[in-house]
Amino acid sequence: MKKVVVLGAGESGTGAALLAKAKNFEVFVSDGGKISEKYKKILEENQIPFEEGTHTAELVLSAHEIIKSPGIPDNTPIVRAAIEKQIPVISEIEFGFRHTKAKIIAITGSNGKTTTTLLTYHILKNAGLNVGLAGNVGESFAQKIIKNHHEYYVLEVSSFQLDGCFLFKPYISAILNITPDHLDRYESFDAYADAKFRIIRSQNENDYFIYNIDSEIIEKKILKLKPAVQQLAITLAAKDDLKAISKVSYFQNGKIITRLPYNRPSQLIFYEKDIALRGKHNVFNAMVAILVAQILGVDTEKIKDGLATFKGVPHRLEQVGEVRGVKFINDSKATNVDSVFYALDSFEFENEKKIIWIAGGIDKGNNYEQIKNLVAGRVKHLIALGKDNSKLCHFFGNIVDITQTDSIEEAVKKAYKLAKKDDIVLLSPACASFDLFKNYEDRGEQFRKAVESLK
Repeated sequence: MKKVVVLGAGESGTGAALLAKAKNFEVFVSDGGKISEKYKKILEENQIPFEEGTHTAELVLSAHEIIKSPGIPDNTPIVRAAIEKQIPVISEIEFGFRHTKAKIIAITGSNGKTTTTLLTYHILKNAGLNVGLAGNVGESFAQKIIKNHHEYYVLEVSSFQLDGCFLFKPYISAILNITPDHLDRYESFDAYADAKFRIIRSQNENDYFIYNIDSEIIEKKILKLKPAVQQLAITLAAKDDLKAISKVSYFQNGKIITRLPYNRPSQLIFYEKDIALRGKHNVFNAMVAILVAQILGVDTEKIKDGLATFKGVPHRLEQVGEVRGVKFINDSKATNVDSVFYALDSFEFENEKKIIWIAGGIDKGNNYEQIKNLVAGRVKHLIALGKDNSKLCHFFGNIVDITQTDSIEEAVKKAYKLAKKDDIVLLSPACASFDLFKNYEDRGEQFRKAVESLK
């Protein structure tokens, strides 16, 4: 009997263990930390043996194959030992793919992938397709395919998940953007970009690849790789030389032109005003979702209905309260500088600084130069929230007034005290949350509660 060892017992690892058990593999789960009661109970109920607080080498390295949770770095000693012993180390996404016949729509990018994934799923489900949702949005793909026999799955996939993909072959893939992120896990920006491009590694001429032609690094990688997959480019720049190319979809003067030269109708027109989400970055996200729906033959009116009825993503530019004319925006999901750029850029004021910006946490190799001008022009005060915000404070020290705190309650109270009517208090951290919080969701929920306590 083939032995599968799963490293990590969170959502991803537990789901992989359940699928392995369902496929009659010998399964063992090993978690170097403490397993939450929720997942421990699932493993016990399904009679899956596990260990926590350690990785016992003789148990782990006796595996025929190892499924590694995305949060575990490749340089972890037990992973290095497995690689040296030539034991295949794969991701839960890869494992799940091997056990389903569903067509996969896989979406990745440094920013916007959760919104785009959920919007795409919403449009397809709204149109009546037999579609499931999983991946980095918080639900295990491997667990879902045990019982749910969908024709399609929309997956949000991270670079960490793609690192462990080898046979994974989406029918439609999308790379929204690649900006510096997770440089604490990758040796260079180029290596991080290579990880993202693993999404197309197994695709062929019968599959589709949607990408951002405005991104220099994406264009550079495509020219280098020359993939056989059918390529569909998107631009927000709307330059005439790009518009002349039949495979390029573009945005201009509030109008979205999507073009699919391999299908009929080849061109569709949508309008920015018909999209429920605000901001140019969400126009781009909508264009990706529209193209996916077009490829799958969804009726135009159904696409328009889906765009208009989508509610957005929790912890992503989510208004969680308004107190005496001061709006509080929860953008806790903005864990890198590029996300903060989109957040700051989505608010427009008449020559006034009206944002009190709450940022900080665990720096991920951030370069704040990208948002320097936006902060200078729109932010009236920065509240640095975290245990060590020396880099953040050093960069913005001469640009904006700064208050430091390691309490979300204090941050919200200080922001409210500084704010005037019609100002915006924006939690958009640019950093990971693990110094003070369980995760970005916990940070967003604590922000929401602190705002509610003001009322």
